[in-house]
Amino acid sequence: MTIKGIETPCQLNPKPKEMENREEVKVLGTWSSLFVLRVRIALNVKQVKYEFLEEVAGLHSKSELLLKSNPVYKKVPVLIHGSNAVCESLVILRYIDEAFVDGDRLSLLPSDPYDRALACFWACYIDDKWFSFLIGVIREQNKEAKEESMKQVQTGLQLLEEVYCKCTNGKPFFNGESIGYLDIVLGSYMLLLKVAEKIKNVKFLDGNKTPKLVTWNQCFCLNDDVKNVMPQFDEFFEYVKMRVGGGGGGENKKLVWKME
Repeated sequence: MTIKGIETPCQLNPKPKEMENREEVKVLGTWSSLFVLRVRIALNVKQVKYEFLEEVAGLHSKSELLLKSNPVYKKVPVLIHGSNAVCESLVILRYIDEAFVDGDRLSLLPSDPYDRALACFWACYIDDKWFSFLIGVIREQNKEAKEESMKQVQTGLQLLEEVYCKCTNGKPFFNGESIGYLDIVLGSYMLLLKVAEKIKNVKFLDGNKTPKLVTWNQCFCLNDDVKNVMPQFDEFFEYVKMRVGGGGGGENKKLVWKME
């Protein structure tokens, strides 16, 4: 399939699963991107070896490999599996779950179709609505808008607390005994949530209001598959302050997190 003569990524040629699993895996990304973090966590959970290729120039310049691998959006993350490139973090998570299924690899999504649909629905809610309010807390804006963003972040967490209780049946993760799709989607924002708490001197993840999510967050962040790739808080905190303050100019001034 092509778009106006441009070859699109995600063109996966049918291959036997055993051949797919042997092909080289690379991740194009930046250390600070929470969307790249998702991909790295998922690969760790699935026990897939990969090479991390960092786009060191960030938003100012993009490598030839990135432009070739993602000619439509021209942004990270990109997963390169053999000769195939897969783009957009939620799409990549689904691909990883379906492409690497041999041996004792854990599944990221529930096997039941309805449970799988629910996980995907809440992942979309987190990305499309809750994340926007979280960014609104950090970004410079008027007092009323900021207060509304703070309210919606807390309301969203309480809603996700209910979702967690319904999904888990007393198990540590949304996915049950192991980290899964929805855990990775929400968990990738926990570092940014912690930054927002420090910047605004508030407590969003509160043991009185969302006790289950507090425990879930602790389990998630202490998991080896997560903590081995999670950015250091102090370094990430300074990065966020630079983005909010417009450090570096250009697109950075807009705090365009979706660019990474």
